[in-house]
Amino acid sequence: MSAVEPRTARVDFGYTTGTLRGGFFSFRFPVRVVAVSAALALVAAALGIVALTLGDYPLSVAEVVRAVGGGGERFQRLVVLEWRMPVVLAALVFGAVLGIGGAIFQSLTRNPLGSPDVIGFDAGSYTAVVVTILVLGTRDYWSLAGAAVVGGILTAVVVYVLAYRRGVQGFRLIIVGIGVSAMLGSVNSYLITRADLQDAMAVGFWGAGSIARVTWTSMVPVLVGFAVVVAAAAALAPSLRRLELGDDAAVTQGTRVGLVRLALIVVGVATTALVTAAAGPLGFIALVAPQLARRLTRSPGVSLLGAAAMGATLLVSAHLLSLVVASAYRPVPVGLITVCVGGLYLIWLLVREARRQAVTS
Repeated sequence: MSAVEPRTARVDFGYTTGTLRGGFFSFRFPVRVVAVSAALALVAAALGIVALTLGDYPLSVAEVVRAVGGGGERFQRLVVLEWRMPVVLAALVFGAVLGIGGAIFQSLTRNPLGSPDVIGFDAGSYTAVVVTILVLGTRDYWSLAGAAVVGGILTAVVVYVLAYRRGVQGFRLIIVGIGVSAMLGSVNSYLITRADLQDAMAVGFWGAGSIARVTWTSMVPVLVGFAVVVAAAAALAPSLRRLELGDDAAVTQGTRVGLVRLALIVVGVATTALVTAAAGPLGFIALVAPQLARRLTRSPGVSLLGAAAMGATLLVSAHLLSLVVASAYRPVPVGLITVCVGGLYLIWLLVREARRQAVTS
């Protein structure tokens, strides 16, 4: 009589997967998600190259490519590599991280409106940074980043407690978050009106969301923080997908639901807080990117990889549009462009959700 070996039931997440096998490893991946993400990454890179050609000193694509490869004139290399490249890299990295943060919260709340900028975490980070600048008089990056993370986490705790009624439902969490965000916005306005004119102008410009002042010096600590956040998000991605099946199903797959959910909230808040500290609030990228990526990948849930690629594409597109506007009129912060375009998407999404709930009720 032979012994029966226990086997773990395979869970079908609704993705068409492929398998990559090497000598000692085997890796499964969603085929369409990877293909769409790769295509979006190529589009984002192409838009970034076009963005490198625009500015007060116009360049051709060939001149940009030569400068990136170390050729061309010395001044062209200075313009491309020292002045414009950090800004384009910031657009790509910030957009990708915002997309990851949006995907995490939309997956946790199971609602397309569940984005950090809608729930109010952006406002919490913004308020903490405003207090740090205007009250404490500190402007170095790590102080602002720490304040932004603490402000975002405190706001998340407040929103969670106020929304808790024998559990937390996604729609209630969003409504409470919108209210808390409005309250924090009034606090920010009050602090700015009480500040000196120079400080108020600096905070107001920073609050519009701009990546134009990013340099290599300021990008280094940003990239270090983002590397930690992205690594944590990648490590938690399998657990996030199991949570999409429901808490009971996730427990049967060996997931520690409470601990994993808390870790995901911290990572999600950290994504938006780090961007807010570096460039100010860049609204609606976290809201839009996961849903657009989900539609392109035709996946049943949001994908961190797809949302990151779409977020990078959207923000570098907004940066490119800001450069075009600047060449014809005057410079416009990229945050204002994302808010204008994202606001139209939010209106469409609210109307769509209202119609869907009217049909199901």
